Amino acid sequence: MESLRRDPHCTGAARGRDAVTAHHDAVVVGAGIVGAACAEALSRSGMSVLVLDASFAGSGTTAAGMGHLVVMDDSPAQLALTAYSGRLWAALAPELPRNVEHEACGTLWVAEDDEQLEAVRAKQSVYADSGVATEILSPAQLAEAEPHLRPGLAGALLVRGDAVIYPPNGARALLQRAIANGASVREGVRVNAIGAREVIAGNERISCDCVINAAGALAPELTPGIPIVPRKGHLVITDRYPGFCRHQLVELGYLTSAHTMTTESVAFNVQPRATGQMLIGSSRELVGWDGSINRSIVRRMLDRALDFMPGLALASAIRTWTGFRPTTPDKLPLIGSWDEMPGLWIAAGHEGLGITTSVGTGQLLADLITGRAPAIDPAPFAPSRVLAGVGAH
Repeated sequence: MESLRRDPHCTGAARGRDAVTAHHDAVVVGAGIVGAACAEALSRSGMSVLVLDASFAGSGTTAAGMGHLVVMDDSPAQLALTAYSGRLWAALAPELPRNVEHEACGTLWVAEDDEQLEAVRAKQSVYADSGVATEILSPAQLAEAEPHLRPGLAGALLVRGDAVIYPPNGARALLQRAIANGASVREGVRVNAIGAREVIAGNERISCDCVINAAGALAPELTPGIPIVPRKGHLVITDRYPGFCRHQLVELGYLTSAHTMTTESVAFNVQPRATGQMLIGSSRELVGWDGSINRSIVRRMLDRALDFMPGLALASAIRTWTGFRPTTPDKLPLIGSWDEMPGLWIAAGHEGLGITTSVGTGQLLADLITGRAPAIDPAPFAPSRVLAGVGAH
């Protein structure tokens, strides 16, 4: 991967014992795709920005995700943020490097029976109210669009505006845009603590006007009290079968799996990659930080995929991995100021929608920090909604 530029204000001896670096307008902790989007939006607003990451850019939850850019309607607030982010991604797409692998493949929400088809019609109405264009496909149209789906399905909702990207390179592309705006990025720097308008990294004290905690599922380690827990997921990637799957395919029951906090759940979700490979998901487990492969849930996940696409049985799976989604109790991210610490802002807790909502989050946060009027209502995402809960701990 291309090297990211280091902080010119902190080189050599300046990174030594008890060093104090030059002041920055903003320090972003975490160079996943959400942190990268925050850095891009803040630097585009004219702020001096430093990004710190304990490992390297896009290496955490971002690297483990599918990369689906999808409008979701589990709640009005979620719909507003995902639709807004979708518009921002669409505007950004022509300027993205090829290695981001932006593919405007659309999403098919697959209905198994007439009852689910009624839900598809309701979903179409909700999307239309938010200006999201969709089409309902008949069984014959669905079979033509995706010949490898099993016969007898009731239809689907096609959302043509949805897309997929390769998330790690998406994060790095956003960071490169931030760097072009004057931002600095330091990888391999572990932040030990966040204080009032400062960050402590080893023996280094970095002062700033504001800190953005974008550390994903690790955000509570730096800001105690944030109600974010890791939620493990598995993904399987196949060998190359170009054209086998043409759209992001999601069963209509996916929202139930994704947004009900059961101990474990699976749902049918298959994504075509630019390489001709297919990503197969999805699963969710509340098992703390246990990153081991759960063969039982992988079997259930694959069985669910085979139920919808029997031909996958002939495909070779070449790798399985796990990752941790940062999950909040109300399934909405925390985006805004953390009132218990002067100068601290939170951009974390995006569960499985961090790739989609990264650019919307970055823009929303930049608008709030700079005092501009945001394009969508920020109130549902305000971290203050959980502070009463913090006091109760």
